[in-house]
Amino acid sequence: MMAEAGDTGQENGLWALALERAQLGVWDWNLRTGDCYYAPTWAKMLGYTLAELPDRSDLWLQLTHPDDRERATASGDRHLAGLTEMIETEMRFRHKDGHWVWVLDRGGIVERDAEGKPLRMIGVQTDITRQKATEAQLEQVNARFRLALAASGTGIWHHDNGSATSFWDARTREIYGVPGDACEVSGTLWHTFLHPEDRVEAERAHEAVIGSDQVSAVRYRIVRRDGEVRYIESLLRFIDDPQSSGQLLGTVRDVTEEQRRQLELAHAARHDALTGLLNRTAFDAVMAERIAALGAAPLAVLYVDLDFFKALNDFAGHAAGDSALRKVAAAMRACLPHQAVAARLGGDEFSILAPVADVEQAQALAAVLLEAVSAADLGDAGPRQRLGASIGIALVRDRETLPADALACADDACYAAKASGRGRAAVFSTDSAARTSGLNAARVAADTVDALCEGRLLLYGQKIHGLGQPWDRSRQVEILARLTTRGGQMISPEEFIPAAERFGMAPRLDRWIIRTALTRFRDAIVGEGLSLNFNLSAQTLSDPGLWSFVDATIDETGVPHSAIVFEITETAAITSFAAAERFVGQARERSCRVSLDDFGAGLSSFDYLRRFTVDSIKIDGSFVQHMANSRFDREIVTAITGIARSLGYSVVAEKIETAQAQALLMDLGVEYGQGYLLHRPEPLEAIVAGCAQVPRLRAPAAA
Repeated sequence: MMAEAGDTGQENGLWALALERAQLGVWDWNLRTGDCYYAPTWAKMLGYTLAELPDRSDLWLQLTHPDDRERATASGDRHLAGLTEMIETEMRFRHKDGHWVWVLDRGGIVERDAEGKPLRMIGVQTDITRQKATEAQLEQVNARFRLALAASGTGIWHHDNGSATSFWDARTREIYGVPGDACEVSGTLWHTFLHPEDRVEAERAHEAVIGSDQVSAVRYRIVRRDGEVRYIESLLRFIDDPQSSGQLLGTVRDVTEEQRRQLELAHAARHDALTGLLNRTAFDAVMAERIAALGAAPLAVLYVDLDFFKALNDFAGHAAGDSALRKVAAAMRACLPHQAVAARLGGDEFSILAPVADVEQAQALAAVLLEAVSAADLGDAGPRQRLGASIGIALVRDRETLPADALACADDACYAAKASGRGRAAVFSTDSAARTSGLNAARVAADTVDALCEGRLLLYGQKIHGLGQPWDRSRQVEILARLTTRGGQMISPEEFIPAAERFGMAPRLDRWIIRTALTRFRDAIVGEGLSLNFNLSAQTLSDPGLWSFVDATIDETGVPHSAIVFEITETAAITSFAAAERFVGQARERSCRVSLDDFGAGLSSFDYLRRFTVDSIKIDGSFVQHMANSRFDREIVTAITGIARSLGYSVVAEKIETAQAQALLMDLGVEYGQGYLLHRPEPLEAIVAGCAQVPRLRAPAAA
C-alpha cells in the first residue's frame, strides 16, 4: 500500500532533517545522463549553499584534494567493474573558507538495466575531520612511544592465555636472538631460553601477576642459542578479558651491561682497587659476622705491616711501589687457608682473618705469610733491601669482642714485632700493649667519635706570617684540632689523629673540621679576608665524595674557593699517589690553593714538584728549627727555596722559633713562615676576634 502524498512529504521532511542532524552529505549520480545530485547537507558540510556551487556532475572531483583524486576515482571504478561490493574511501574536500575537510565516502549501485548495466549510484559522505585529527594526534603519540622504546632498547610482547600464543615485537626477538620477522611465536618458546638457575623464580613471577591489576618487575637470565648469557628485566601486567582467559602484557630490556656495572660497583665498594683484596669497610663487616658466629675454636686476626716499603717508593718510584703491593697481596692470598680472608687497610698495611685451632696455628700462618712476603718477586725495580713484614696476632674467643678492638690488639702486637727487630710476628698481650702503644688506639678512636658529638673537639689555629710584615697583610691561618677528655685533659694530636687514621675515621674528622670552620667563621672569611689552611689525611684524599662535600659546604656558606688552602703531606701522597694527583687537579680547577706540607722530609719530595702543580710548599720544620747552627740544614733550605721560587711557588717555613732563624730565612728570600716565634696556636675564636678589631692591610694572597 502506497503512502499518501501528505505522508510522503512529511516523510521526506523527516529524512532531510535526519540527514542534516547527522551531518551526512548525500549524492545521487545518474549514470545514463551523467547528472549528479548533491543534497543541501553535502553543500553545507563544505560551508556552501547549493546556489553557490556550479551545476556540474564532476563538482566533487573539482573540490577534491589533488593527492586524493586518483584514489577516489579508482574506488568508484573498481565498484563499477564489479570488483568491490561498495565504494568506501577517505578523501579531502576544500571548504569554502579554504581549509580541507576529511570525509568518508560510502555508496554503491542502486539501479541496473535488464542486462545488469549500472544506471544509478547513491552515496553518503560523512565529515570525519575530527576523527582524522585524533588519529594524527594518536599517531604522534605512538611515534613518540616507538621512539622512546627504540631509544631505551625495550621490547614488547603479550601472551594470550586462552590460545597459549605469544606475540613478540622485533626488539624482543632481537634480544632473545630469535630469527625471522613473524610476530607470533610459540607460547612455550620463552621457557626454553630461561637460565636453569633462574627458571623457577622467573616462571613464578610471571604466574603471580595473573588476576592482579598491579605492574610487577622481574629480572632473570636467559641463555641464547649461541650460548651467550644475558640479563633481562621485564615489567608485567595482566589484562583481563571477559571473552577469554586474559592476556599477559610485558616489556623486556637487556640489562646485561647494567648488571655487570652493578656487580663491578658492588665489587669495587668492597675491594681495594689496587690489590683486589677486601677493603677496610668490607673486612670490618666480615669480621663482625665471623665473631658473632664464633664457636669453640678462636679466630686469629693478623695485622701485617710491610717493612722497607717507603724505601722502595723512594728508590723505584710509585709505579714500582704499586706493583710491589699487588704482588705481595697476591703472594699472601695464595698461601691463605680455606675460609681465611685478607684485606688491605691502607698504604702498606694488611690484615688477615682466619679460623685457627690455637695460637700455635696462628703463629704458623704468620710464618707462612712472612715467607711469602719476603719471597715475592718484585722484578728489577726492587731495592737492594728486599721487602719484609712485621705481623701482629690477636686471638678472638669472645662473641662480644668488637672488630675495632680485635684489630687494635693485633695492631699493638705488630708494634711489638717491629720493636723486636722487624721481619717477625708477635702475639698480643696486655704487657706488650703497655710497652709499645700506651693507650689502646681503638679507645682513643672511639673517644674521638664521642668528642665530635659532645663538643670536645676544638678548633685551634696558628697564624702564617709574611716574614717581616704584620700578620694582617695575609690573614692566613693553619687550622689545628685539639681533643679534650671528659675530665678536661688535653690529648695530643700525635695520639688521636694517628688513631683516627688507623681506624678509618680520618675522612669523618677532616670533614667535621672543614664544615665547622667554614660555617662558624664564614663572616670573617668573607668580610675580614681570612684564609684557612686545612690538613688532609691520606684517607681523605682517597675519599670519592670529598669534593661533593666541599662544594656543597662552600655553596651553603658562601665562602670563596680562593680562601681555602689544602695541605697534603708526602706521607699522604705516597699512600695514594693517584688520589693525591687527582685531588690537586680538582682543587686547582676550583681555584682552591694547594700546599705541599713537610717538604723535604722524604726522598720523593722533589718528585712531587714535577708531578703536582701546587701553589706553595712548606719546608719541613726539622730543617728550619736548627738552621742557625747547622750548615747542612741551611743548604737544604737554600736549595728548596731556590727551586720553589724558580718554579713560581710560594715558600713557607715551619717551626721558626728564633729571631736568627727568621733573619736567615728572609735573607734567602723565604716569603712566609710560622712557628712559636711568630705565633703560638690558640683557639680559632680568639684569632677571628682579633681580625674584627684590626682593619685589614691589603697585600697579595699568602701561600
